[in-house]
Amino acid sequence: MQLGSGVVDLLSGLPAWQGFLVLVGSGVGLALGIRVLGDRLLKRVTPHIEGNVDDIVFRGIHTAVYVTVGLGGAYAGAQIYDVRPAVAVSLEAGTLSLVVIVWMVTLLRIGRRASALATDSAYIDRQMVPILQNVWSALISGGGILLLLILWDIDVTPLLASAGIMGIIVGLAARDTLANFFGSLSLYLDGTYAVGDFVVLETGERGRVEDISVRSTVIRTRDDILVTVPNSKLNNAAIVNESTPRRKRRIRVPVGVAYGTDIDRVEEILLELAAAEDLVQDRPNPRVRFREFGDSALNFELLCWVSNPALTARSTHELNSAIYKRFQAEGVEIPFPQRSVSISAEEIPGELFDQAQSSGAADGGVTGE
Repeated sequence: MQLGSGVVDLLSGLPAWQGFLVLVGSGVGLALGIRVLGDRLLKRVTPHIEGNVDDIVFRGIHTAVYVTVGLGGAYAGAQIYDVRPAVAVSLEAGTLSLVVIVWMVTLLRIGRRASALATDSAYIDRQMVPILQNVWSALISGGGILLLLILWDIDVTPLLASAGIMGIIVGLAARDTLANFFGSLSLYLDGTYAVGDFVVLETGERGRVEDISVRSTVIRTRDDILVTVPNSKLNNAAIVNESTPRRKRRIRVPVGVAYGTDIDRVEEILLELAAAEDLVQDRPNPRVRFREFGDSALNFELLCWVSNPALTARSTHELNSAIYKRFQAEGVEIPFPQRSVSISAEEIPGELFDQAQSSGAADGGVTGE
């Protein structure tokens, strides 16, 4: 406090124009010192930081910091010395406006550099980078313009009221677009799916995600048909992502054999066929489960894994074909549902029974049970 008071007393003893120039020169000198020392410090610190964070953030704000310090001298001079009110207001507002503009441009530049870096990153979805950059640019630009209006004593209340009314009108007119936009943000932040994943929708469509835009998601089905679904609907729907957490997918092949079949031999055959199929993975090991005693068959299920969800249909086809051919060669019966219907003559009314006997006799058929 004593040092600060001494500096103030020293400056007060100087003529106004000299003291003002001393403050401006001090600010510029301090800014140059920050620039020189900051460059040296960055060269020592940034090599120990992984990635390009130093180039984007530290070097991005470095210029804004020493420019702000340099302009701070002029602002302090206007505060300490008695300057004409008209000049003082313009000088203070102009100095602070330059600071706001410098930081606004700096933050916008940092956003662009970060977007360029994120586009080349394998961990960030490229489709969301332009969206996030636009949101960042809109927030920085809007906040900077609002501060500039306040610094120059421009009443922003009418503008805010007009913006609120326009926001309501735009929100009602573009509610579907806004819902899709926020739906895309939610899907991205939740990590529901990414381009290349195989998904199953509530409506039954199954396919690979081809594109994720601000408005919708495009899915290519197994019939090579492109299905476009709004993101707002996907955000509120149950989605099965078959590509996460691993791309391996287990398939189930149900098999029924006739009663009396050697179930141990059936299990051996199924495991042999699974091991011989190239599409089936060795790990996890294929396995066979005896599920139930069915009405017409003993129901088994062959469980095995494939490397990609896109191979489930093809591998199921190959296994079914191999199982049928092998069962034919081994003499293993694959039964089909059968029903036996017995009719007793005692349960048929007399008139109908007589008609049945006459019809049978006329046709040379056999009557009875």
